[in-house]
Amino acid sequence: RAARALVSLGRPPGGGGGGGGGGVYLMVCTARDRAGARYKVGTAGPGGARGVPGAGADRLCPQVQHNVERLFTRFVEQGKATVRLREPAVDLRLSKANASDLKTFLSALRLAHQGTEAGALPLSTLVPAKNSEVEKPKTKMIITSRRDYPLTKSFPYSLEHLQTSYCKLARVDTRVLCLKKLRKLDLSHNHIKQLPATLGDLVCLQELDLHDNHLESFGGALCCPSLQKSLQSLDLSQNRLRALPLEFCELRALVRLKLDDNELVRLPCRVGQLGRLRCLSAARNRLPFLPSDFRRLSLENLDLFGNPFEQPNPLVPNIQLKIPLTLSECAARATLNHRIPYGCHLLPSHLCQDLGVAKTCQCGSACLSSFIQITVSMNLHHVAHTVVLVDNMGGTDAPVLCYFCSLRCYSQFLDRHLQSNG
Repeated sequence: RAARALVSLGRPPGGGGGGGGGGVYLMVCTARDRAGARYKVGTAGPGGARGVPGAGADRLCPQVQHNVERLFTRFVEQGKATVRLREPAVDLRLSKANASDLKTFLSALRLAHQGTEAGALPLSTLVPAKNSEVEKPKTKMIITSRRDYPLTKSFPYSLEHLQTSYCKLARVDTRVLCLKKLRKLDLSHNHIKQLPATLGDLVCLQELDLHDNHLESFGGALCCPSLQKSLQSLDLSQNRLRALPLEFCELRALVRLKLDDNELVRLPCRVGQLGRLRCLSAARNRLPFLPSDFRRLSLENLDLFGNPFEQPNPLVPNIQLKIPLTLSECAARATLNHRIPYGCHLLPSHLCQDLGVAKTCQCGSACLSSFIQITVSMNLHHVAHTVVLVDNMGGTDAPVLCYFCSLRCYSQFLDRHLQSNG
């Protein structure tokens, strides 16, 4: 039966280190048998004895010169190997081992099996395993009070789920940032004001809960490539956020996003890039309208209740047209309309940032700083299957920004709008 075990190679207690008189033993310790079962693998001196497992002690039996019948190492790179012994006739099947450590162990085992004297091998005396070495690694820890928070002890490196809520933490503990196996991190109900950029070093992180803290910003540095690939659920509700960075839309693995009860005055203009997003909640913020890119979302659940949405009025445009167009505007439009590749290796970084937030006209053309902006009403069922009512009046419509690259495009839109409402 499979069990977590510590497998070691060494000399038995009292076996002596010089000349290899005591031979070399392979010992397997488990949580149920920390003293370990011992198997002789190397040659001993004349008249030596070999131990076999038996109730925590060795039973002596006639010496077997070469007790390792065969080593199966085809899958050693995956941390798997099998040691087949002659006496007793058993297979020791190793799996989930560190590949490098397993190779070193097997090399030493081969030397012992080939008759290398125990004194010539860098082996220690075999001792019973510690509890921490054979117990199942702790993968989950939940702390819900400050008095239970560990101040002197480290967090187990094997943790995959860590919750430290109601602990009055003012910052993210640097010890948490060393837990590279974390998949779920819950820091809700604390006093955290700022997130360290190194939070993005948690390459396996799938769920991050920062509900009910004092966050005033979510740094763009957090949207690093590792979190872009792993982070699926993010809860930033009940904080003090006023805006999210443009880089936020690079978190394209997001499936669930909660932004309730903040002070958001806008959503990121490229929010439509979150193609996997299925649940979005941004209730009780200060959103006057939604970005035009919001139309690209395909959600299952959407909650925007309690935002002070403006009444859309297409007849009152915000005109930012520059006639004639500046040279930079012409170049930017041409770059985007013709899909010309660009990057920081070709253009200054501030120009790349400008191109990244370009608007798209109803005709499909791009515009940068020369445009006409209006708000139009959109039924939220166009982007979500289930919609929480926007207000107490039972409405499911919200204002969405709309851009035009020229007077001509805006005039054509007005004609269609007036005809449909005439």
